[in-house]
Amino acid sequence: MAQIRDIKSGRVGEPPREPTPRRLAAIVAGDIFGYSRLMQIDEEGTHNRVKRIERDLIEPSIKEHHGKLVKTTGDGFIAIFDSPVEAVRCSIVIQQNLVGRNASLPKHHWIEYRIGVNLGDVIIETDDVYGDGVNIATRLEGIANPGQVYISGGIYEQIKHKLVCGYEALGDRKVKNITDPVRVYRVLPDPSALQENRKRREHILLALLSLALLIIAGGTIWNVLVQPRKLANQASVAVTSPAEVPKAPAPAARSPPPPPVPTIAPTQQQAVPQPAPPPAPPSPASKQAAPLSPAPSPAPPATRPTTQPASTVREPEMISLRGGSFAMGSNEDVSEKPVRQVTVKPFAMGKFPVSVQEWNACAAAKACGFTATGKDDAPVTNVSWSDARQYVTWLAETTRKPYRLPTEAEWEYAARGGTQTKYWWGDQFQPGLANCKNCSDIPATEQPTKVGSLKSNPFGLFDMGGGVDQWVEDCWHKTYQGASANGSAWVENDCPSHVIRSGSWRNDSRSARTSYRDSYDTNVRYPTHGFRVALSP
Repeated sequence: MAQIRDIKSGRVGEPPREPTPRRLAAIVAGDIFGYSRLMQIDEEGTHNRVKRIERDLIEPSIKEHHGKLVKTTGDGFIAIFDSPVEAVRCSIVIQQNLVGRNASLPKHHWIEYRIGVNLGDVIIETDDVYGDGVNIATRLEGIANPGQVYISGGIYEQIKHKLVCGYEALGDRKVKNITDPVRVYRVLPDPSALQENRKRREHILLALLSLALLIIAGGTIWNVLVQPRKLANQASVAVTSPAEVPKAPAPAARSPPPPPVPTIAPTQQQAVPQPAPPPAPPSPASKQAAPLSPAPSPAPPATRPTTQPASTVREPEMISLRGGSFAMGSNEDVSEKPVRQVTVKPFAMGKFPVSVQEWNACAAAKACGFTATGKDDAPVTNVSWSDARQYVTWLAETTRKPYRLPTEAEWEYAARGGTQTKYWWGDQFQPGLANCKNCSDIPATEQPTKVGSLKSNPFGLFDMGGGVDQWVEDCWHKTYQGASANGSAWVENDCPSHVIRSGSWRNDSRSARTSYRDSYDTNVRYPTHGFRVALSP
């Protein structure tokens, strides 16, 4: 059986030498499905269960199959193996054991992993591995169904005759940030499952074929029975209408008032055939024709709805800030270093976080993804960064004003309110000035207090510490090293996580500091996350 080489030196039983720059290896990437939802249900209990699974199942299984756990990621793990066979065996063992662990729990408490396995060239460092070999394994895990193992074509070619299990070919898949499509297979630990899966697919195909035949038969019946009736009705209308036209002028000819005839004949000749000049009743016809000429005039009202929303949308209340320079960051946490001088241009900041009522106006316009619950004057929560961007985009388009998310520098400048202390009111925490855990006499609830319940900072902004975590425009970076000093957003294409500021009503007083920063997945909602808007001049 092949041995795993030392992750630091790449060799077995020898003193460390130069690190091995590259190596062909089987990479296993695992991730917990619905981790955020589980944390919302029971944060402490979920954390303890995940750590127990890592300690009692994942780490021993990887070791037993001659692999090495490279790192855990809170809700997942990455492992490296010399043998593709052992990598897949280990993945199957983990999934089957989790089935037994979940059996006694209600479904909404299940911890289910999605696992991807890939064979590729990787770069090995002291405590991590890099390269497309790792990226593809992570992408396979991302498209896998809960409780299943997806493998790449490279792994499949190495193990297809060596394990007692089945494989379902899922075809070539285009995965994010990988140039070429990846051949994907789903591992079926029970070989009989392959036959069952094929039968299920055959049944689906038969059902679709039957549906197609029914649609064709329905179309044929419609053409045979319904269409001829329509044609017959149209023919009857065409025959009767000319017969009625000549009858109309006949009574009109018997009552000939000569004066009206010359005036109406020219207009009537445009609408009806030549027999129409004699009739006397054209005078009522002229009354009907009179409104027809100005008929285009109602067109202007059609443009009113386009301008109407701009005046009816309730815009967030804004505070104009003239900008300036300040020392951004602190030495309290490594993520807040280095402290540096930043200059912010004039802008306007939302006086309060966006409220439930303001958010639901966007939801009613079908521009935001969900309808928020809670009191109208409470800050909206359970919002992802992408959700927040949807709202500001809708607000900007509807009001024709440049609304946006604030940059991280703008947020901290506004939160400090012209001060350089730990909190906007000083260096010592004072109860009752922030809506955070054990920070005031307000009892803990499932939702933060309504916006503006506590005192504002020197700039007149409310809830700039505690209340709800607030999204900003910037991508997450572990430190400020390399950040711009002009107050602009620090962004890249497709960054997986963004910065949140302010802390929330569920965090302690440390998170209410003006320099406090954290991050979260870009497209994942969380119950304490909200936002406020900024407006360019």
